[in-house]
Amino acid sequence: MTARIAVPAALPAYARLPLGFSVEPLQRALSDLPATAWQPHFNRDYFEGDWSGIALLAPADAPDSLLAGHGEPVATPLLEASPFWQDLLARLPGPIRSARLLRLGAGARIREHRDPDLGDDDGDLRLHLPIHSHEAVEFILEGRAIPMRPGELWFLDLSRSHRVENPSPHARIHLVLDCRRTPELLERIAAGLADTPPAQEARGTRQFALFRAAVHRDAELQRRLQAIDDAQSFAETAVALAAGIGLHFSEEDVRAAMQQGRRSWIEQWVI
Repeated sequence: MTARIAVPAALPAYARLPLGFSVEPLQRALSDLPATAWQPHFNRDYFEGDWSGIALLAPADAPDSLLAGHGEPVATPLLEASPFWQDLLARLPGPIRSARLLRLGAGARIREHRDPDLGDDDGDLRLHLPIHSHEAVEFILEGRAIPMRPGELWFLDLSRSHRVENPSPHARIHLVLDCRRTPELLERIAAGLADTPPAQEARGTRQFALFRAAVHRDAELQRRLQAIDDAQSFAETAVALAAGIGLHFSEEDVRAAMQQGRRSWIEQWVI
C-alpha cells in the first residue's frame, strides 16, 4: 500500500507545490488573449495603478466575474474557446472554483490587506501560478517576500496580511486559482513544504532599517520626525526624508512595521 502524506494540522503561510509548467507556452497563450478582455479589478480600495484581470472560470452567483462566490463554477467564453487554458486547468489540483488571470501593472501596488474568508475551516485554498514577473516585484506575506518565479505553482494563505509591490517597468501577471479544500490538495501542499525556498526579508523592510539607523545618527532628521503627531503624516514624511538620502521604501513599509508591534517611533529615535 502506498504511504499517504500526513496532512498538516495547520496550514503553512506558503508552500511551493510539486508541480511546474513551461513558461513560454503560458506566455504565448496569454499574448493570444484580446487586450479588451482585461477589466479593472472590482476592489478599488486598496491598490494604486493598474490592477486588472481576465476571468476563465467563475462561480455562477458571483456579481462580478473577478469576484469570488459560492455557486458552481462556470467557464467563461474565453475559456470555452481556448483548448490551452482548458488543458492547463485540467492539470491543476482541483476542484477549482475560480480561475483568474490577474495583472499588476508597471509601478503599481496592492496595499496591505487580508482575505479573511480564506481562513475559514471550509474556505477555499488560493494558488498562484506566475506567468510574467520581474526580479523587482515583491509579493510580501506577513512582512516577508515570497520567492515565486514564473512557471511555479504556489499555495499562499492570504487570510494573513499581504501586499504586492511592482516597481518594475513590466506588468506582473499571475494565474490565480481558488480551489476547494480537499485532502488531496492539502497533501500536495504538505508535499511541497520540504523544498519550498524560504521567504526573504522585503526590500522596503531592509531600506527602512537603514533609514532608522540614519535617524539615530542625525539630529535634524530626529527633529523633523519628532514634530509629527499622526501616523499618516509620519509615514509620508519618513518616505520623503529617506528618498533624500538615497533610501527607498513605501508608506506601506512604515505602516507594516508599526502593525508588527513597534510603537513610540519618535521616542525610539531620541539619542
